[in-house]
Amino acid sequence: MNQNTPSGSPEAVGRHLLRSGALSSDWLAAYQAVPRDAFVPDAIWPGRAGGNHQGRRVLRSEEPELWWDVVHSDVPITTQWDDGTYDGSTPGRIASSSSSMPTMVFSMLGALDTQPGNRVLEIGTGNGWNTALLCHRLGDKQVFSVEIDGGLAREAEERLRCAGYAPRIRTGDGAEGYPGQSAFDRVIATCSARYIPSQWIAQCRPSGVIVAPWGPVYGGEAVVRLTIDERGVGSGSFVRSSAFMSMRDQRRTLPATNKYVDMADWPGGGRRSSTSVSPDGVGDWIHMFAIGVQVPDLFCRVQQLEGRSYRLWLFDTGITSWATADYSDGRGSYGVVQQGPRSLWDELEVSWLWWEKQGRPGFERFGLTTRGGSKYTPNQRVWLDSPENPVPVRAAHAD
Repeated sequence: MNQNTPSGSPEAVGRHLLRSGALSSDWLAAYQAVPRDAFVPDAIWPGRAGGNHQGRRVLRSEEPELWWDVVHSDVPITTQWDDGTYDGSTPGRIASSSSSMPTMVFSMLGALDTQPGNRVLEIGTGNGWNTALLCHRLGDKQVFSVEIDGGLAREAEERLRCAGYAPRIRTGDGAEGYPGQSAFDRVIATCSARYIPSQWIAQCRPSGVIVAPWGPVYGGEAVVRLTIDERGVGSGSFVRSSAFMSMRDQRRTLPATNKYVDMADWPGGGRRSSTSVSPDGVGDWIHMFAIGVQVPDLFCRVQQLEGRSYRLWLFDTGITSWATADYSDGRGSYGVVQQGPRSLWDELEVSWLWWEKQGRPGFERFGLTTRGGSKYTPNQRVWLDSPENPVPVRAAHAD
């Protein structure tokens, strides 16, 4: 944990959240009444604010003071790996459930802008803390939650019962929303999506609001706040950056490198060139977002070379083309190799230069408009500043 991150008591974290503006006065009562520690399991893998690195496992039964300090810190905490099939002391392969950092929790609840009497659909019950906060504010009869993992759903339901709450919890695919229910005033997702499922919009009343983390295949992610109109179209701006685990049916299943090229044979017959755009200068979260929304079927991998040098690999999901760009400290020119019918580095570079030309916009200048879709028909458009100013798309949508 960063030494500047308040830890050790809910009061210290609460003061930090109030000072930062993440926790508004109207959510303060819920924060005070619903302690995070009541919804975090015995085994946790602490994360850190602004990063995706998890530390070693901490067991409450073995290290209660450390467990308490971590839980009462403004950091994300992984609580399940690999859909519950892994329970080792070191992090597993895929984080599949977590307790989000309090700053993110209350920022998203603030963006949701719930009002008395609202019916809320939550996608991803997880450990139940977010669910309990909604129950405290609105009443548990107004809260519906969907969790794909039956074990997690049962554990969350028991924690909620012990805290005095009884929302309706369904085990099932969050992409289906809550079958048999509709006219929700608010929908909030605690998992990341690459497209907004049609059922979320169909089950949301006109003028209703959807708050969800959204990001392209390439990387970069932000929380979008959509307002649904009478035609069933959701549109709105991104409100802040985020880094959530993906909905299980939207996880990125990307082709292996050897489907494109034998790395031992690099550069093979690839087209050689050079660039003054540093591979290290286009890798921030906002860069990846801006590139990814313009080239929706692009993804990357990094190959470490000697010292601080590395090779950035680019691929298309259609398995037609690849490119590499080599980075080393102190260089002003970087070697590029491209192969296939597309020149993927050129597509990346043009996309990054477009972002520069727009004044290096942050996430808050981008927005999304969608009728809802599926992985086969995403039916969405990212825009800059206004829906009338769509971001250019430079390749076909990814599957």
